[in-house]
Amino acid sequence: MGKVTGFLEFARVEETAEAKDSRVSHYREFVGHLSDAEAKVQGARCMDCGIPFCQSGCPVNNIIPDFNDLVFRQDWRAAIETLHSTNNFPEFTGRICPAPCEEACTLRINDEAVGIKSIEHAIIDKAWQEGWVQPQPAAVRTGKRVAVVGSGPAGLAAAQQLARAGHDVVVFEKNDRVGGLLRYGIPDFKMEKGLIDRRVDQLRAEGVEFRTRTRVGMAAELPKGVGDRSTAVVTPAELDAQFDAVVLAGGAELPRDLPVPGRDLDGVHFAMDFLPLQNRRVAGDDDVPALNAKGKHVVVIGGGDTGSDCVGTSNRHGAASVTQFELLPMPADLDHNPVWPYWPVRLRTSSSHEEGVNRDFAVGTKRFNGSNGHVTSLTAARLEWVNGKMTEVAGSEFELPADLVLFAMGFVSPVQTVLESFALARDSRGNALAPTEGSAAYRTSSAKVFAAGDMRRGQSLVVWAIREGRQAARAVDEFLMGSSVLPR
Repeated sequence: MGKVTGFLEFARVEETAEAKDSRVSHYREFVGHLSDAEAKVQGARCMDCGIPFCQSGCPVNNIIPDFNDLVFRQDWRAAIETLHSTNNFPEFTGRICPAPCEEACTLRINDEAVGIKSIEHAIIDKAWQEGWVQPQPAAVRTGKRVAVVGSGPAGLAAAQQLARAGHDVVVFEKNDRVGGLLRYGIPDFKMEKGLIDRRVDQLRAEGVEFRTRTRVGMAAELPKGVGDRSTAVVTPAELDAQFDAVVLAGGAELPRDLPVPGRDLDGVHFAMDFLPLQNRRVAGDDDVPALNAKGKHVVVIGGGDTGSDCVGTSNRHGAASVTQFELLPMPADLDHNPVWPYWPVRLRTSSSHEEGVNRDFAVGTKRFNGSNGHVTSLTAARLEWVNGKMTEVAGSEFELPADLVLFAMGFVSPVQTVLESFALARDSRGNALAPTEGSAAYRTSSAKVFAAGDMRRGQSLVVWAIREGRQAARAVDEFLMGSSVLPR
């Protein structure tokens, strides 16, 4: 694919980014897409490897060698058609996906991977610029009605596919705007929300109806601040009476807690108490609680993407200091990937880390200390792994100033009350129990209720959510019509 000797001739080129000292003063995206010439060079590096592991590394099975070759040949129109054939929203994945395709790239064995994610970013941005992304309403309506609960990437992907199959689709969202965790879990500096808005416009033109501020099921038992701005409630019985099928596509919103002494002090919050508030401020809301990191010593507990987002947001607030704890030891910073098909344990430094943070590894938090009911510091200790077990290093206890502590330790499961209200069977982790293969694919223990994305598999990536939304849509279409021409 591309140029036969391109991988020998050309180096990987990274996307340009605004300088860190400048970008921390605003909440806009600061990473630009490749120029046509740069994308052509990256496409040329695709090495016609025979077995394109990148495709199996990609959860939506993007046809990566083909669109790399098309970009090399500068056939951008065919490139976006190829990309859209497997991925409904490449502008989302081209910005926030961690690119497992690149870890799977054959060239990655002994060189830098092809810049697949940056090529995807360039393709979809050019497609929008050229006006190639247009509504695709169904030519024939089936008369079948489908309810989609949740408007994140899984819900939007399922809704779009089902609408294009000719079904009447209604999407229910408990918040005031469409987008789910894309809207209120991802900072604007990583993905501006106008990208969601224009896709919502496309879906509406394809016949999808959106009902915001509408909660489905029983009252959600969410921690204070975690998104639910609903003003209406729809029961499972009402959905059963009004729709031929239901797709549950909500996010994994129950965060992992840290029940140590001092947990109840003011200033100790879940990340999702904190991050959505800034998104609302950027959107222009004027009723946002005043939880802010300005002038504070911030400690983020958790070393993943959510923790990184807390770091970037705190720096933009003007925090006095930002420290990030990770329970596990610092991984080796491997130059190459020797472990495909397994995801490599690698030290990953995000753009938010580059903007300023003290990262500390193999640390366990023991208690929070406070004054007048507010946290002022925390006590932690060093950890080591002995015989596969985590133990505290004797005499390693230390204290760190902390005016604001943010828990970013991952998410346990979807909201249980939603699943309980539908009386659904659940797996051992509290997710909706539904297979992915066979005649009952994505179908829950309730005959006409399907589940996809985090609701079925637990906390995962946006690209997995899109895949499951697409596959669930095909399963629903087969359930309603007996067969389906929708792709999986």
